[in-house]
Amino acid sequence: MSSNRREFLLKAAAAGTGALLTSSFPDVLRGGTPEEGSPGPLVISSANGIEAVKKAMEVIRAGGEALDGVIAGVNIVEDDPNDTSVGYGGLPNEDGVVELDAAVMHGPTHRAGAVASIRNIKNPSKVARMVMERSDHVLLVGEGALRFARAHGFPEENLLTDKAREIWLRWKETMSTQDDWLPPHTPEDRNIGALLEPYLRHYGTIHCSAIDVKGNISCVTTTSGLAFKIPGRVGDSPIIGAGLYADNEVGSAGSTGRGEANLANCSSVMIVEWMRLGKSPEEACLAACQRIVAHTRMARLRFDDIHPSFDVIFYAMNRSGVYGSASIYSGRSMAVHDGAGARLVPCASLYPRPASLK
Repeated sequence: MSSNRREFLLKAAAAGTGALLTSSFPDVLRGGTPEEGSPGPLVISSANGIEAVKKAMEVIRAGGEALDGVIAGVNIVEDDPNDTSVGYGGLPNEDGVVELDAAVMHGPTHRAGAVASIRNIKNPSKVARMVMERSDHVLLVGEGALRFARAHGFPEENLLTDKAREIWLRWKETMSTQDDWLPPHTPEDRNIGALLEPYLRHYGTIHCSAIDVKGNISCVTTTSGLAFKIPGRVGDSPIIGAGLYADNEVGSAGSTGRGEANLANCSSVMIVEWMRLGKSPEEACLAACQRIVAHTRMARLRFDDIHPSFDVIFYAMNRSGVYGSASIYSGRSMAVHDGAGARLVPCASLYPRPASLK
Protein backbone atom coordinates (compact mmCIF):
# COMPACT_ATOMS: atom_id res chain seq x y z
CA MET A 1 0.00 0.00 0.00
CA SER A 2 1.41 3.44 -0.92
CA SER A 3 2.10 5.97 1.84
CA ASN A 4 -0.48 8.39 0.36
CA ARG A 5 -3.21 5.77 0.37
CA ARG A 6 -2.34 4.66 3.91
CA GLU A 7 -2.49 8.27 5.13
CA PHE A 8 -5.84 8.76 3.39
CA LEU A 9 -7.34 5.65 5.06
CA LEU A 10 -6.01 6.62 8.47
CA LYS A 11 -7.45 10.12 8.15
CA ALA A 12 -10.80 8.72 6.99
CA ALA A 13 -10.92 6.28 9.87
CA ALA A 14 -10.08 9.01 12.36
CA ALA A 15 -12.75 11.26 10.90
CA GLY A 16 -15.31 8.49 11.06
CA THR A 17 -14.48 7.74 14.68
CA GLY A 18 -14.68 11.40 15.56
CA ALA A 19 -18.09 11.67 13.91
CA LEU A 20 -19.33 8.73 15.96
CA LEU A 21 -18.04 10.21 19.20
CA THR A 22 -19.52 13.63 18.52
CA SER A 23 -22.84 12.83 16.88
CA SER A 24 -24.00 9.24 17.37
CA PHE A 25 -23.33 8.72 21.12
CA PRO A 26 -25.56 10.55 23.62
CA ASP A 27 -23.87 12.72 26.25
CA VAL A 28 -24.80 10.30 29.02
CA LEU A 29 -22.47 7.69 27.51
CA ARG A 30 -19.58 10.10 27.75
CA GLY A 31 -20.27 10.97 31.38
CA GLY A 32 -21.62 14.41 30.42
CA THR A 33 -23.75 16.90 32.30
CA PRO A 34 -26.85 15.76 34.20
CA GLU A 35 -29.78 14.97 31.97
CA GLU A 36 -33.05 16.82 32.45
CA GLY A 37 -35.15 14.70 34.82
CA SER A 38 -32.25 12.36 35.64
CA PRO A 39 -33.50 9.54 37.89
CA GLY A 40 -30.38 9.46 40.02
CA PRO A 41 -29.09 9.05 42.51
CA LEU A 42 -30.30 5.52 43.28
CA VAL A 43 -28.44 2.59 44.84
CA ILE A 44 -29.58 -1.02 45.18
CA SER A 45 -27.86 -4.02 46.71
CA SER A 46 -28.32 -7.53 47.99
CA ALA A 47 -29.80 -7.67 51.49
CA ASN A 48 -26.38 -7.70 53.17
CA GLY A 49 -25.69 -4.25 51.72
CA ILE A 50 -27.62 -1.83 53.94
CA GLU A 51 -24.41 -0.10 54.97
CA ALA A 52 -23.10 -0.42 51.42
CA VAL A 53 -26.00 1.50 49.87
CA LYS A 54 -25.63 4.23 52.53
CA LYS A 55 -21.94 4.62 51.72
CA ALA A 56 -22.52 4.52 47.97
CA MET A 57 -25.18 7.23 48.21
CA GLU A 58 -22.83 9.37 50.33
CA VAL A 59 -20.09 9.10 47.70
CA ILE A 60 -22.47 9.85 44.82
CA ARG A 61 -24.01 12.86 46.56
CA ALA A 62 -20.50 14.20 47.12
CA GLY A 63 -19.95 14.16 43.35
CA GLY A 64 -18.57 10.68 42.78
CA GLU A 65 -19.48 8.48 39.86
CA ALA A 66 -21.77 5.50 40.35
CA LEU A 67 -18.74 3.19 40.14
CA ASP A 68 -16.94 5.14 42.89
CA GLY A 69 -19.99 4.74 45.07
CA VAL A 70 -20.71 1.06 44.63
CA ILE A 71 -17.07 0.05 45.16
CA ALA A 72 -16.81 2.17 48.32
CA GLY A 73 -20.04 0.55 49.48
CA VAL A 74 -18.99 -3.07 49.04
CA ASN A 75 -15.57 -2.33 50.55
CA ILE A 76 -17.39 -2.09 53.90
CA VAL A 77 -18.46 -5.72 53.59
CA GLU A 78 -15.12 -6.86 52.14
CA ASP A 79 -13.37 -5.36 55.19
CA ASP A 80 -15.73 -6.88 57.76
CA PRO A 81 -14.16 -9.92 59.49
CA ASN A 82 -17.57 -10.96 60.83
CA ASP A 83 -19.00 -11.42 57.33
CA THR A 84 -18.00 -14.94 56.30
CA SER A 85 -19.09 -14.63 52.67
CA VAL A 86 -17.15 -11.68 51.28
CA GLY A 87 -13.53 -10.53 51.49
CA TYR A 88 -11.62 -10.63 54.78
CA GLY A 89 -13.15 -13.33 56.97
CA GLY A 90 -14.72 -15.16 54.03
CA LEU A 91 -14.92 -18.92 54.34
CA PRO A 92 -12.04 -20.72 52.59
CA ASN A 93 -11.81 -23.42 49.96
CA GLU A 94 -11.46 -27.08 50.92
CA ASP A 95 -7.73 -26.56 51.59
CA GLY A 96 -8.40 -23.76 54.07
CA VAL A 97 -7.34 -20.96 51.69
CA VAL A 98 -9.55 -17.91 51.08
CA GLU A 99 -10.03 -17.25 47.35
CA LEU A 100 -11.95 -14.17 46.27
CA ASP A 101 -13.83 -13.16 43.10
CA ALA A 102 -15.06 -9.74 41.99
CA ALA A 103 -16.16 -7.80 38.92
CA VAL A 104 -17.09 -4.24 38.03
CA MET A 105 -18.86 -2.75 35.03
CA HIS A 106 -18.82 0.93 34.07
CA GLY A 107 -21.91 2.06 32.18
CA PRO A 108 -20.62 5.29 30.61
CA THR A 109 -17.78 3.52 28.79
CA HIS A 110 -19.18 -0.02 28.78
CA ARG A 111 -15.90 -1.28 30.18
CA ALA A 112 -15.54 -4.13 32.66
CA GLY A 113 -12.87 -5.67 34.85
CA ALA A 114 -12.73 -8.78 37.01
CA VAL A 115 -10.52 -11.03 39.11
CA ALA A 116 -11.14 -14.63 40.11
CA SER A 117 -9.52 -17.00 42.64
CA ILE A 118 -7.33 -14.19 43.93
CA ARG A 119 -5.66 -14.81 47.29
CA ASN A 120 -4.28 -12.53 50.01
CA ILE A 121 -5.97 -9.34 48.76
CA LYS A 122 -8.72 -7.93 50.99
CA ASN A 123 -10.54 -5.81 48.39
CA PRO A 124 -10.87 -7.71 45.09
CA SER A 125 -13.42 -5.14 43.88
CA LYS A 126 -10.64 -2.52 43.79
CA VAL A 127 -8.37 -4.88 41.89
CA ALA A 128 -11.18 -5.59 39.40
CA ARG A 129 -11.44 -1.85 38.76
CA MET A 130 -7.67 -1.69 38.28
CA VAL A 131 -7.87 -4.50 35.71
CA MET A 132 -10.48 -2.44 33.86
CA GLU A 133 -8.55 0.81 34.01
CA ARG A 134 -4.91 -0.27 33.82
CA SER A 135 -4.90 -3.30 31.53
CA ASP A 136 -6.19 -4.32 28.14
CA HIS A 137 -7.95 -7.31 29.72
CA VAL A 138 -11.30 -7.96 31.39
CA LEU A 139 -10.52 -10.96 33.63
CA LEU A 140 -7.37 -12.00 35.50
CA VAL A 141 -7.26 -15.12 37.65
CA GLY A 142 -5.23 -16.81 40.37
CA GLU A 143 -1.51 -16.07 40.55
CA GLY A 144 -1.69 -13.67 37.61
CA ALA A 145 -4.35 -11.59 39.37
CA LEU A 146 -2.28 -11.55 42.56
CA ARG A 147 0.87 -10.43 40.73
CA PHE A 148 -1.11 -7.68 38.99
CA ALA A 149 -2.49 -6.51 42.34
CA ARG A 150 0.97 -6.50 43.92
CA ALA A 151 2.36 -4.51 41.01
CA HIS A 152 -0.24 -1.82 41.68
CA GLY A 153 0.55 -1.57 45.37
CA PHE A 154 -2.12 -3.75 46.97
CA PRO A 155 -0.75 -5.25 50.20
CA GLU A 156 -0.96 -8.99 50.80
CA GLU A 157 -2.77 -10.08 53.96
CA ASN A 158 -3.84 -13.32 55.61
CA LEU A 159 -7.60 -13.33 55.00
CA LEU A 160 -8.43 -16.42 57.10
CA THR A 161 -9.83 -15.25 60.44
CA ASP A 162 -10.05 -17.45 63.52
CA LYS A 163 -13.84 -17.55 63.11
CA ALA A 164 -13.61 -18.78 59.52
CA ARG A 165 -10.88 -21.27 60.45
CA GLU A 166 -13.09 -22.82 63.15
CA ILE A 167 -15.98 -23.24 60.71
CA TRP A 168 -13.64 -24.78 58.11
CA LEU A 169 -12.18 -27.22 60.63
CA ARG A 170 -15.67 -28.30 61.64
CA TRP A 171 -16.44 -29.00 58.00
CA LYS A 172 -13.21 -30.97 57.58
CA GLU A 173 -14.11 -33.09 60.60
CA THR A 174 -17.68 -33.83 59.50
CA MET A 175 -17.77 -33.59 55.69
CA SER A 176 -17.97 -37.37 55.02
CA THR A 177 -18.82 -37.61 51.31
CA GLN A 178 -20.64 -34.28 51.22
CA ASP A 179 -18.19 -32.19 49.27
CA ASP A 180 -17.98 -31.05 45.64
CA TRP A 181 -16.29 -34.17 44.28
CA LEU A 182 -18.90 -36.28 42.47
CA PRO A 183 -18.82 -39.98 41.52
CA PRO A 184 -20.04 -41.06 38.08
CA HIS A 185 -23.79 -40.46 37.95
CA THR A 186 -26.74 -39.96 35.61
CA PRO A 187 -29.21 -37.07 35.39
CA GLU A 188 -31.72 -39.25 37.28
CA ASP A 189 -29.47 -40.00 40.30
CA ARG A 190 -30.37 -38.31 43.57
CA ASN A 191 -28.46 -37.93 46.83
CA ILE A 192 -25.23 -37.20 44.97
CA GLY A 193 -23.10 -34.46 46.49
CA ALA A 194 -25.87 -33.55 48.96
CA LEU A 195 -25.77 -30.03 50.41
CA LEU A 196 -24.32 -29.68 53.88
CA GLU A 197 -26.13 -28.19 56.86
CA PRO A 198 -27.13 -24.58 56.10
CA TYR A 199 -24.84 -23.11 58.75
CA LEU A 200 -21.85 -24.84 57.17
CA ARG A 201 -22.31 -23.98 53.50
CA HIS A 202 -22.54 -20.45 52.18
CA TYR A 203 -23.30 -18.90 48.80
CA GLY A 204 -22.80 -15.42 50.21
CA THR A 205 -22.04 -12.52 47.87
CA ILE A 206 -22.76 -8.81 47.67
CA HIS A 207 -23.96 -7.08 44.51
CA CYS A 208 -24.44 -3.31 44.27
CA SER A 209 -25.71 -1.16 41.37
CA ALA A 210 -26.18 2.59 41.22
CA ILE A 211 -27.31 5.53 39.11
CA ASP A 212 -25.39 8.74 39.82
CA VAL A 213 -26.51 12.37 39.52
CA LYS A 214 -25.60 12.40 35.82
CA GLY A 215 -27.83 9.41 35.13
CA ASN A 216 -24.89 7.08 34.57
CA ILE A 217 -25.00 3.46 35.74
CA SER A 218 -22.33 1.15 37.16
CA CYS A 219 -22.23 -2.01 39.26
CA VAL A 220 -20.02 -4.37 41.25
CA THR A 221 -20.23 -7.92 42.57
CA THR A 222 -17.75 -9.36 45.08
CA THR A 223 -17.57 -12.63 47.00
CA SER A 224 -15.46 -15.27 48.68
CA GLY A 225 -17.50 -17.78 46.72
CA LEU A 226 -18.86 -21.12 47.73
CA ALA A 227 -17.48 -22.18 51.10
CA PHE A 228 -15.12 -25.19 51.02
CA LYS A 229 -15.10 -25.24 47.21
CA ILE A 230 -12.58 -27.16 45.16
CA PRO A 231 -9.54 -24.83 44.87
CA GLY A 232 -9.79 -22.73 41.73
CA ARG A 233 -13.57 -22.91 41.55
CA VAL A 234 -15.05 -19.78 39.97
CA GLY A 235 -18.75 -19.02 40.21
CA ASP A 236 -20.80 -16.38 38.45
CA SER A 237 -19.69 -13.29 40.40
CA PRO A 238 -16.60 -12.33 38.32
CA ILE A 239 -18.13 -13.33 34.99
CA ILE A 240 -19.48 -10.40 32.99
CA GLY A 241 -23.04 -11.20 31.90
CA ALA A 242 -23.56 -13.77 34.64
CA GLY A 243 -22.78 -12.19 38.01
CA LEU A 244 -23.47 -8.67 36.78
CA TYR A 245 -24.11 -6.59 33.70
CA ALA A 246 -24.71 -2.89 32.98
CA ASP A 247 -25.80 -1.00 29.90
CA ASN A 248 -26.04 2.76 30.33
CA GLU A 249 -28.94 2.95 27.88
CA VAL A 250 -30.96 0.23 29.64
CA GLY A 251 -30.01 -0.57 33.23
CA SER A 252 -28.07 -2.92 35.47
CA ALA A 253 -28.48 -6.36 37.02
CA GLY A 254 -26.64 -8.68 39.39
CA SER A 255 -27.12 -11.81 41.41
CA THR A 256 -26.39 -13.81 44.53
CA GLY A 257 -27.08 -17.46 45.30
CA ARG A 258 -25.92 -20.63 43.55
CA GLY A 259 -23.30 -19.40 41.12
CA GLU A 260 -23.20 -22.57 39.02
CA ALA A 261 -26.89 -22.17 38.14
CA ASN A 262 -26.50 -18.53 37.19
CA LEU A 263 -23.24 -19.11 35.35
CA ALA A 264 -24.86 -21.69 33.09
CA ASN A 265 -27.68 -19.27 32.25
CA CYS A 266 -25.85 -15.91 31.91
CA SER A 267 -28.77 -14.38 33.78
CA SER A 268 -27.61 -10.80 34.33
CA VAL A 269 -27.19 -9.98 30.67
CA MET A 270 -30.53 -11.68 29.99
CA ILE A 271 -32.21 -9.45 32.59
CA VAL A 272 -30.79 -6.32 30.99
CA GLU A 273 -31.89 -7.47 27.54
CA TRP A 274 -35.39 -8.29 28.81
CA MET A 275 -35.56 -4.76 30.25
CA ARG A 276 -34.43 -3.42 26.87
CA LEU A 277 -37.42 -5.21 25.35
CA GLY A 278 -39.82 -3.60 27.81
CA LYS A 279 -39.99 -5.80 30.90
CA SER A 280 -39.85 -4.10 34.28
CA PRO A 281 -36.85 -4.93 36.48
CA GLU A 282 -38.99 -7.24 38.63
CA GLU A 283 -40.49 -8.99 35.59
CA ALA A 284 -37.01 -9.48 34.11
CA CYS A 285 -35.69 -10.92 37.38
CA LEU A 286 -38.63 -13.33 37.59
CA ALA A 287 -37.98 -14.41 34.01
CA ALA A 288 -34.37 -15.20 34.95
CA CYS A 289 -35.59 -17.32 37.88
CA GLN A 290 -37.98 -19.19 35.60
CA ARG A 291 -35.19 -19.82 33.10
CA ILE A 292 -33.01 -21.39 35.80
CA VAL A 293 -35.86 -23.58 37.06
CA ALA A 294 -36.55 -24.79 33.52
CA HIS A 295 -32.86 -25.58 32.95
CA THR A 296 -32.29 -27.42 36.24
CA ARG A 297 -32.61 -30.98 34.96
CA MET A 298 -30.26 -32.94 37.23
CA ALA A 299 -32.24 -34.87 39.85
CA ARG A 300 -29.52 -34.31 42.46
CA LEU A 301 -30.30 -30.56 42.27
CA ARG A 302 -34.09 -30.84 42.67
CA PHE A 303 -36.46 -31.52 45.55
CA ASP A 304 -38.86 -33.15 43.08
CA ASP A 305 -39.50 -33.06 39.34
CA ILE A 306 -39.64 -29.25 39.28
CA HIS A 307 -38.30 -27.39 42.30
CA PRO A 308 -34.53 -26.71 42.61
CA SER A 309 -32.86 -27.54 45.92
CA PHE A 310 -31.11 -24.13 45.89
CA ASP A 311 -31.96 -20.48 45.50
CA VAL A 312 -30.77 -17.66 43.25
CA ILE A 313 -31.64 -14.00 43.80
CA PHE A 314 -31.52 -11.22 41.21
CA TYR A 315 -31.43 -7.44 41.60
CA ALA A 316 -32.04 -4.95 38.81
CA MET A 317 -32.67 -1.29 38.00
CA ASN A 318 -33.50 0.45 34.75
CA ARG A 319 -32.21 3.83 33.62
CA SER A 320 -35.51 5.47 34.61
CA GLY A 321 -34.83 4.65 38.26
CA VAL A 322 -37.26 1.74 38.56
CA TYR A 323 -35.84 -1.17 40.56
CA GLY A 324 -36.91 -4.71 41.32
CA SER A 325 -35.68 -8.10 42.45
CA ALA A 326 -36.77 -11.72 42.47
CA SER A 327 -35.75 -15.09 43.85
CA ILE A 328 -36.83 -18.63 43.17
CA TYR A 329 -38.14 -18.99 46.73
CA SER A 330 -39.87 -16.45 48.98
CA GLY A 331 -38.37 -14.71 51.99
CA ARG A 332 -35.57 -12.77 50.27
CA SER A 333 -35.07 -9.01 50.23
CA MET A 334 -32.92 -6.32 48.64
CA ALA A 335 -31.38 -3.12 50.02
CA VAL A 336 -32.43 0.18 48.43
CA HIS A 337 -31.42 3.81 48.91
CA ASP A 338 -33.35 6.22 46.72
CA GLY A 339 -32.37 9.39 48.56
CA ALA A 340 -34.98 9.01 51.28
CA GLY A 341 -32.91 6.55 53.30
CA ALA A 342 -31.70 2.94 53.20
CA ARG A 343 -34.24 0.17 53.64
CA LEU A 344 -34.93 -3.47 52.84
CA VAL A 345 -37.54 -4.26 50.21
CA PRO A 346 -39.04 -7.77 49.74
CA CYS A 347 -38.12 -9.69 46.59
CA ALA A 348 -40.73 -11.17 44.31
CA SER A 349 -40.56 -14.97 44.08
CA LEU A 350 -41.78 -17.98 42.13
CA TYR A 351 -42.50 -20.38 45.01
CA PRO A 352 -42.96 -20.41 48.80
CA ARG A 353 -39.75 -21.23 50.66
CA PRO A 354 -39.50 -24.89 51.71
CA ALA A 355 -38.56 -25.49 55.34
CA SER A 356 -35.49 -27.49 54.29
CA LEU A 357 -33.94 -24.55 52.39
CA LYS A 358 -31.93 -21.98 54.32
